[in-house]
Amino acid sequence: MDSLTQLTFGAACGEAVLGQKVGRKALVWGAVLGTLPDLDVFIPLGGPVNDFVYHRGFSHSLILLALLSPMIAWLISKIHPDTKRYYRRWVLLSFLVLEASVLLDLLTIYGTQIFWPFDSTPMAIPVLFIIDPLFTLPILSGVLAALVLKRHRSLGHRLNTIGLFLSLVYLAWAFGAREFVERRVTEKLARQEVSYSQLVFSPAPFTTLLWRVVGIAKDRYFETYFSLFDRNTPLSVDFYPRNLALMAGIEEHPPVVKLKWFTRGYYAFSAVEEDVVMTDLRMGSEPDYVFRFKVARLNGSHPAPTEDERLKATQDWRRLAWVWTRIWSSRPQS
Repeated sequence: MDSLTQLTFGAACGEAVLGQKVGRKALVWGAVLGTLPDLDVFIPLGGPVNDFVYHRGFSHSLILLALLSPMIAWLISKIHPDTKRYYRRWVLLSFLVLEASVLLDLLTIYGTQIFWPFDSTPMAIPVLFIIDPLFTLPILSGVLAALVLKRHRSLGHRLNTIGLFLSLVYLAWAFGAREFVERRVTEKLARQEVSYSQLVFSPAPFTTLLWRVVGIAKDRYFETYFSLFDRNTPLSVDFYPRNLALMAGIEEHPPVVKLKWFTRGYYAFSAVEEDVVMTDLRMGSEPDYVFRFKVARLNGSHPAPTEDERLKATQDWRRLAWVWTRIWSSRPQS
């Protein structure tokens, strides 16, 4: 999730657990702990592909963070010695916020290594876009109420709890929406005789009313969208080449191996001028993808491995208007 959501969710949890005992200290430390796991983005890991695939690694381990919680609580109680009698509450706050921040990341499409070091497979249950106002605004409102209502702490605390509750209700809605979308889309693809070996679902930007679906079919992949307001209209399924022939000779090139592993098969190749580019198909939309990497250079018709380099992402913000229109209509104008 985005940094604002992580910060405010951590602050809201801190206020809920310990706000009535230690005041704003709980809210502030909740915000700090909510952002702590994502600070690994500032750790250089050895190159663009390494930085990409190992982000959300050890720093997002549920096991490691659980072990660190008592130590973090001890540190907080040292900084605030007047709160030592609430040490167990500090442990609960640290554990809850750190684990929740990781689980929120798990609910996006990127992938999170929650079982590191025993299993470094990136896990993902994508039910939220990285920025979802309907999830963030209730908790943000509750946190602001707890901050602003100095003379009415109990009211601010209650409003914070209400904000958390509403966000969790929305999260339950997102899980239900995903289940509904999976069932309807697989039914439609079967009726339309669209074959695939892999299928991934993720919410469109800023909403859970529209979902993007990517399927892998050998040397091709397809993209389609499904709105919760779609009825019996057939899916508009667009196919694109994966250009796997461009991988010939560089199958064991470390950046290629790592990207194949991290994307879990949702990748494609393309030739950009004289470079071979490998794309993560899960994040973005055709043709604007967030993560694209140069992994080789064409030497005649054969690719030669090169140092990996991430290409700058280009986003067409006009597509946001298309997303809004597509929610309500299965045949929006391009």
